[in-house]
Amino acid sequence: MERRLAAILAADVVGYSRMIGVDEAGTLTALRSLLKELVEPTLISHRGRVVKLMGDGLLAEFASVVDAVAAAVEIQDATPGRSANLAVDRRVALRIGVNIGDIAVEDGDIFGDGVNIAARLQEIADPNGVAVSDDAYRQLGGRLDLPFDDIGEKELKNIKQPVRVWMLSPTSAPNASPMSGEPFELPNKPSVAVLPFLNMSGDPEQEYFSDGIAEDVTTSLSKLPQLFVIARNSSFTYKGKAHKAQEIADELGVRYVVEGSVRKAGNRVRISAQLIDCSTGGHLWADRFDRELTDIFAIQDEVTQEIVTAMALKLSARDQRKVTHRITDNLEAYDYFLRGREQHWLLSREASAQAKKLLQEAIVLDPNCAAAHASLADSYLLSYVNGWDPIPDHSLAEGSKHAKLAVGIDPDYAHGHCAMGFAALWNRQHDRSVAEYKKAIALDPSYANAHVALGRALIYAGRSDEAIKSIEQGLRLDPYYHEIHLHLLAQANFQLGRYEEAVDFLRRRLIRRPDTDVSRILLAACYGHLGRTDEAKFESQEALKINPNYSLKNRRTVLPFKNDEDFQRLEEGLLKAGFTN
Repeated sequence: MERRLAAILAADVVGYSRMIGVDEAGTLTALRSLLKELVEPTLISHRGRVVKLMGDGLLAEFASVVDAVAAAVEIQDATPGRSANLAVDRRVALRIGVNIGDIAVEDGDIFGDGVNIAARLQEIADPNGVAVSDDAYRQLGGRLDLPFDDIGEKELKNIKQPVRVWMLSPTSAPNASPMSGEPFELPNKPSVAVLPFLNMSGDPEQEYFSDGIAEDVTTSLSKLPQLFVIARNSSFTYKGKAHKAQEIADELGVRYVVEGSVRKAGNRVRISAQLIDCSTGGHLWADRFDRELTDIFAIQDEVTQEIVTAMALKLSARDQRKVTHRITDNLEAYDYFLRGREQHWLLSREASAQAKKLLQEAIVLDPNCAAAHASLADSYLLSYVNGWDPIPDHSLAEGSKHAKLAVGIDPDYAHGHCAMGFAALWNRQHDRSVAEYKKAIALDPSYANAHVALGRALIYAGRSDEAIKSIEQGLRLDPYYHEIHLHLLAQANFQLGRYEEAVDFLRRRLIRRPDTDVSRILLAACYGHLGRTDEAKFESQEALKINPNYSLKNRRTVLPFKNDEDFQRLEEGLLKAGFTN
């Protein structure tokens, strides 16, 4: 039996037994996905060895405690965003413990007090947090700039001596911009994040309704050029978590935070909301609205107006119309729209199919609901881009049709112009696409997805310098951005010949999404241009494992490059890598 000193990481799923009881198949699928796509690749990238999986957790070994803690923090940073759109009781959260000590090794497994202490540390860690033994903390020696809290000596189950513990909780994680690694500076105008409203209805199935209220308030505020409004995607990463408003404001780089709750019962709805000035901790405004459900649209208008008034903004008549703009006056259509939009946000084949059904129902009830047409267009176009429709041209045609309907019904609806930009791009109308996205941004300056989508259109139009600026603006508005945006930044840098920068963005994406053929192919092309042949061949082989049918000929047909030389740059890099598919 071999003995050695090692850093041990133990991880466990919070509330695993309860989640299995609620939805066994869904929980197992979510956990397998988390382990395969995030946890295991992150451990390996930090030179860790997965010792064993234990149903609801795992054990890993590292030669360096610095690597073990860095891996733990990276996993905990990325895990919450993977399930932010799910109901609170169905989200996978981890506790992680890290220790350093003497271990015994036999048949690949590890034993000993060092392992036992790591396992007990994870039991006392916060959900999405990391607990570290004093021995491990001293080995770190300040080499990772992380704000651990000393919580003193703790009695751990079946451990003879108390262990001094250092804790990194989600609320003490460093406030840093994903782009620069530095804290955000406050914008030069009032800045606000609307947090997801609590569902107080006692029915988890009503989450979509409370989420929809918060999202619609966000959308109304983001139309005002006088404000800087954080995107729904980032604000919703705090759903179901115990965070202080000040901490959230620091992490997102805003001054104001809106909190609220929704109670829906029968034909009544009660909405409570408050605006907090996080520079002082004071409540600028708070109110409660208890009305008939049919008054829901009027309540939203009032909430938005009260927030604007509390921040002392002076609105023109045009701006006033923007913030009181309604999606529909049909309550049943609104309900279908909210549920359809919620499904679309999941960005999967199955969810997209469900989104189409729900949004089509909304349109039957209100044919003039521009929002439903725009979201339906997005769902069809997403199916086209991802190859989910056996007849791709059908999805492209339907997406284009509903985008045109959305803009025709309401020319001042920003999302409609985004849908038109999306459709125009894949119809290879590059100038039209860029113009539509710019129109969306003019109507809704804080529309993060519009800034990123404009960047994508500029990439395919051969204007990558402009694309980078637009994407970075979108990421500032959405600090917890989707990992696909890293690929877009890599693609823009690649087309400018900045291969090292592109590699950095691609490697960051692969940590969060290792099963992506397109990013591995682009990474192989980067390595090909850099003369790093072995790495290029490895990445191209990994891409073919993920998608054996990957074909450059097919990609040339599908991707909407305006200039053929931009695609040729990819082909040349892959040719240097020995890739000829």
